[in-house]
Amino acid sequence: MLLRRRRCCSWGPLLLLLGAALCVFYQTLMSASNRLRSGPPPADVRGRKSPHDVTEKTRRVIYILESLQRNTEVCPSGRRRAVVLTGRHRASDTEVQLYQQVLQQLHYDVHTSRYTETSSVLQTNQGVSGWSLLLCLSSSEPSCLRRVSFSHLQRHQRVNLIPGLMDAFSDAGAGLCHMLTWSHLKGADLPLRPNSCGSTNQKLGMPEDSPSPVGAPPPGLVAMVNIYVLVTSVRPLTSFLHDIMVVATNQELRARPLKLRDFLRQKLGPASSHHALWQMKHVIGDVLQAAVSTNERTERVNRCVLCYQLLTFTLKFSGSITPVVVQVDTDLTFSALRDETFDGQVTKDLILEDTLHFLSHTHLSSETDRRQSLSQDGVCRGSDDLCLSEEEFLLLLQFQRQMSAPSAFHLLFPSSSSSSSSSSSRPLSISDHMVRISSYYNLLRNISSRSDDASSNQESDVSSLGGAAGKGRCGNPHLRQIYTDPPLTLTPPFSPGVKEYCAEVTFDTVTVRIRPVTFSPSCAVHLDEHRGPRMANYPVGLGNSRISILVTDDAEPEPVVMTIYTVHLARENRPSLPMFTDHVTCSFLQDCGLRVRPDRSCGLQTAVMSQRPRHICTSGHQPGRWVVPCLSCSDNRTCDWREVAWQPDGCDHRLVERRSLQGCMTDRKVLFIGDSTNRGMMYFLMERVNSSLEDWGQAHDTLVHRDLNAGQTLVSYSYYPQFWLEKEQRPTFREALLQLLHRSQPLVNSNLTVLVVGGVQWLNTNHLWTVSEVLDREGLSNSLVVVKTLGMGFHLPVDGIRSLSLREIQDLDRDNDNIIATAKHHGYEVIDTFSITMGRYKEFLQGRCACHFHEVEKFPSSRPPADTTSNRTTSNRTTSNRTTSTRTRLSSQSAVQDTEQEAEPDTFTYHVRGPVNQVYSEILLSRLCPAN
Repeated sequence: MLLRRRRCCSWGPLLLLLGAALCVFYQTLMSASNRLRSGPPPADVRGRKSPHDVTEKTRRVIYILESLQRNTEVCPSGRRRAVVLTGRHRASDTEVQLYQQVLQQLHYDVHTSRYTETSSVLQTNQGVSGWSLLLCLSSSEPSCLRRVSFSHLQRHQRVNLIPGLMDAFSDAGAGLCHMLTWSHLKGADLPLRPNSCGSTNQKLGMPEDSPSPVGAPPPGLVAMVNIYVLVTSVRPLTSFLHDIMVVATNQELRARPLKLRDFLRQKLGPASSHHALWQMKHVIGDVLQAAVSTNERTERVNRCVLCYQLLTFTLKFSGSITPVVVQVDTDLTFSALRDETFDGQVTKDLILEDTLHFLSHTHLSSETDRRQSLSQDGVCRGSDDLCLSEEEFLLLLQFQRQMSAPSAFHLLFPSSSSSSSSSSSRPLSISDHMVRISSYYNLLRNISSRSDDASSNQESDVSSLGGAAGKGRCGNPHLRQIYTDPPLTLTPPFSPGVKEYCAEVTFDTVTVRIRPVTFSPSCAVHLDEHRGPRMANYPVGLGNSRISILVTDDAEPEPVVMTIYTVHLARENRPSLPMFTDHVTCSFLQDCGLRVRPDRSCGLQTAVMSQRPRHICTSGHQPGRWVVPCLSCSDNRTCDWREVAWQPDGCDHRLVERRSLQGCMTDRKVLFIGDSTNRGMMYFLMERVNSSLEDWGQAHDTLVHRDLNAGQTLVSYSYYPQFWLEKEQRPTFREALLQLLHRSQPLVNSNLTVLVVGGVQWLNTNHLWTVSEVLDREGLSNSLVVVKTLGMGFHLPVDGIRSLSLREIQDLDRDNDNIIATAKHHGYEVIDTFSITMGRYKEFLQGRCACHFHEVEKFPSSRPPADTTSNRTTSNRTTSNRTTSTRTRLSSQSAVQDTEQEAEPDTFTYHVRGPVNQVYSEILLSRLCPAN
């Protein structure tokens, strides 16, 4: 009887096929057996004796399974259907994206839904047919357990849940406490020490280092370890360990993901590490067997042949190489990691990806004819020790494929200790076959961990997988995933072949942490530049930001850029509700999220509006607060933030119209010295005087503009401090000031010479004394000096720059008061930018320091900026509804409209935008040109 290949994509009765195969391949097996006897053994086992007595019968069983695999293959063109139930996970979550990408690579048609109740695929087919794989993410598990009838699943269908194990280990640690009460386990010496019975939220503590007797060797391990276990069958129990663990030791309490075998070898040495690994497997196996024995009846009813379950075992080592189990979770957990957001998600995705590939080695047809399947008694072939039911055959076929392929999973159970005696007269069980098959493939691979001379003294930190370059060339310069915190919804959805993405974040999202991961550890990843970090915390300013991800080959001394990915971030403005009805006026001094002045109120308060006439402010540091119209002062989402304005106490700053400003600035020279926040005020002044800004640059040296106001006004600028230079090479403040004065000559000793000095946080009272001494020596003591005080910034934890704590920011506020007092002592004008920026610190624009409240936009000169009308005009509603005087409160959205503005024929024109910068820059103009 000849074995003919069955109809494509048709499975047929498995046991009939097995019986036919045994008959057809009998002669082939005999000849193969003779060759195996007479010919040389495989190279990897030559000269070695199998510890598990790998007999010719085991070889013949493997040969049968391999032959049947070739004759029961699913058609290459046939696609299977996978259903992913996401629960509360968003479609943009990296876990959901991972499932979609990997399953599509494995030729699945992927369908996503939130729960079983909303899945059209499951509802249409009553959860019985029409799909091959059902993945229930953690938040959708209750829905799966309620709605999926595991007892009616077809042989080819797979679910990532095993109900019996879910029941046994429910509620994490409480599940172990419950297990100890089971009657059939009472008196059993199970390696269980639940951390806390009745309280599952208690943190797992590091075990104490037990003292060693005098002369005794040092303790084995003091550590808390997470081990990730994949159970692929309950009856018989079949499980695997992933080679990644998460470990916290008494020397390093924050956990790291490490390679299991490498960690044990490094801590214990080659010989003891083998024993520790055996003890670990034995402990986990005992607990799994106990859980299975209790749920055996339930598992027989809710039978799912190919279902699987991922578990997290938390083990405690207390100075010994024998651990105890303190917790079991029915999901992958990484809460002990130093950086749970990234290390946890990267490690989880890696294990999930390995799991899908590991299980994909079993390709079964979706057309099994259950009506024709043979009875559970199966067919026994005594000469070959084969006595398998259809289900057992499926499991053995799956197991053989998994053992024959390279994988990050290692067999946990069944083990050699659980195998039946080879001298027994009864046929071998499926577990016996599994042990023998695993031994056979382990010998063929010649596992390096079994050789003492192959040990390594270096721990393998898997948190760097895909992030740092490994040995060899970068052969696949693509990203596997881009991890962010908070999770970003990338458009288009991430795909390794797509190089450019956009994402939007809310107003309250001020930082984004990003970690790209490459496919190959031989490829490096750097952010923004060749030597940039592989992971960074970015400040996200209002408007648009850009993050460049460089995949490089670092094998050479100078990194070679292989691929560049770009992420464009758009941060929303503060949510605003237009006022179309009655409203109240609210005010605020500081945000409750950063309470700089603890003795003052924070957040929106009802503003008390005085009815008395308001006069023009006589100083630029008049105390004040922000005011904004709202429907309710208890909810900032009801405010019209387009109308927010700075309101000094008891007065108004004069808004200077352009004609008056041009006249006031005639024959004047305005010198700016300071950092980029001062430069923003300078460009604002230039645009207001000329009605447009034709020249702009992010200068970090000295600039002189002599053509302002039709050549009647000079503006110059010197950047200070030049922090990028070595300390001994940096010009002092005195040197920078003298250079600025000399470059701006000739100067007159009157208020026609204006010096504007200040910066975000470097300015102190000593600088003001230096200003006074230099001007006196240069004969410019009658010059007008304007001090721009400190400002908010450096308040975010951004990689690569210093960040200030709340206490340090409060200290900065006191320093600001001292600067104001010293400036007044010298008779200088003051613009208190610290008070103005304090309440709106979240409204920074681009820049790593989060201290910039302005940016310059570039436009073709043939047209004015698109937002000229809205961004360059004081709100008409503000002016008409509140006051008709030009001494109105300063709207932070606009300056005075210049009706005479003309388009210039140059190639480009520029516009300084930024409502907060606009407020204190207008105050500067009001102090340069006070009312007569």
